[in-house]
Amino acid sequence: MFKNISITSVYVTDQDEALAFYVGKLGFEVSNDVDLGFMRWLTVALPADPDRHLLLEVPGPPSVSDEVAVQVRDLLTKGALGLACILTTDDCRRTHAELSAQGVEFTEEPTEQPYGIDCALRDPFGNHIRITQPATGPVEVTQADIDRWSS
Repeated sequence: MFKNISITSVYVTDQDEALAFYVGKLGFEVSNDVDLGFMRWLTVALPADPDRHLLLEVPGPPSVSDEVAVQVRDLLTKGALGLACILTTDDCRRTHAELSAQGVEFTEEPTEQPYGIDCALRDPFGNHIRITQPATGPVEVTQADIDRWSS
């Protein structure tokens, strides 16, 4: 039936600022930038994963009403919309250092986890992004891990 997820929508409040962050800092490339009249269709993709796109979408018609868009923007800027994406890397600590040097602000420093090493940041709009260096081999989660994550 389905073959893959090709586009994931990420709400932003300013598409040019989103380009500066996702392309200029995180290394995505623009895959589509089309003025449809009623909206700007702006997608970006990682060079290593060109078939999976993020739609950098300003909340508003046609996907949501103007009234709902105000509510979405409020939740977005509070960081209440949840996880936008998880990006994988071969070296989480190096990636963290490189992005920190570019002024990216992190909400969590690189931390050893049973599943690998990961850290977290928010984009300029409040979206949560995790960066993960997956562990090699089988992963074993202990009760102490579960207790730590649930506290």
